[in-house]
Amino acid sequence: MKKALVTGITGQDGSYLTEFLLGKGYEVHGIIRRSSSFNTDRIDHLYRDSHEPGTKLLLHYGDMSDGPNLRQILEEVMPDEIYNLAAQSHVAVSFQQPEYTVNIDALGTLRILEALRNYSARTNHKIRFFQAGTSEMFGASPPPQSEKTPFYPRSPYAAAKLYAYWQTVNHREAYNLFAANGVLFNHESERRGETFVTRKITRAATRISLGLQDKLFLGNLEAKRDWGHAEDYVEAMWLILQQDEADDFVIASGESYSVKQFLQRVFGHLNLDWQQYVEIDPRYFRPTEAEFLQGDPSKAVSKLGWQPKVSFDQLIVRMIGHDLELAKQEKYLLEAGHTVALRGIANA
Repeated sequence: MKKALVTGITGQDGSYLTEFLLGKGYEVHGIIRRSSSFNTDRIDHLYRDSHEPGTKLLLHYGDMSDGPNLRQILEEVMPDEIYNLAAQSHVAVSFQQPEYTVNIDALGTLRILEALRNYSARTNHKIRFFQAGTSEMFGASPPPQSEKTPFYPRSPYAAAKLYAYWQTVNHREAYNLFAANGVLFNHESERRGETFVTRKITRAATRISLGLQDKLFLGNLEAKRDWGHAEDYVEAMWLILQQDEADDFVIASGESYSVKQFLQRVFGHLNLDWQQYVEIDPRYFRPTEAEFLQGDPSKAVSKLGWQPKVSFDQLIVRMIGHDLELAKQEKYLLEAGHTVALRGIANA
């Protein structure tokens, strides 16, 4: 039985990757941050008490800012594969918290790479390492962006991820580690955080359709992104670590749509005129923007045999269906006289 260690296991990608790996027969170990409240809702359906026989999902308290802790977890788990998905991944937040973003996204990656390097040198245990990169690293470089496109980051998040990318390459070349990068273009799902623009739109539109919300406030509608479904992208992560040699791959759909086009399709699916409900708020414009991201996945298609299965329209339908059910539950509870706590959907 292979063992995988997943950082960021409670996030969107972490939950889908855990499902995928468990389906492949892996024993999966995840690192979670200690919190006074439960923050494991995306993986609760997978978790079993560790005292139960045959449990294949085990969780460890840890943090990407704590190097000794990461080393301890690595020594305890002794994984065959590491998937580094942990990050402060909100671009807008990175402008407000640049130092924290760099500490987690850049230096956090260095910490786990160093733990891996020292452990491998001492034990001769060969561990395969995957670093989750981002299309935001391309920033202002013109599309389509491939593995040969120069990087031009336009946010603290992108700059921090770029450091992690090159540190992964350097550890591979300097210490002969199997360390690979996946440059992941935007991938969304029903599990996307509600402050990310796609989920913000589907959540708000479904609530508007049931009379639960009046307005949706957004920023730059002209930004173009290459959107896919997270389920497809975690399969690519796994495929990258199954290759004979470590390498770096762009993972993308090869298609690009503007935020406005996403908005139009979501509201159109619900028979709503988005212009009646959407207002532009200057607060949501970034100091510097990656205007046009569109990936060229040719290398992943040819070398990994990877193809995205969920189309742009199918992604939207799935997200709408999920969020419409949430909105219906909310309306039912309100009509029954219950108070429903929301998480700042309209204003985040």
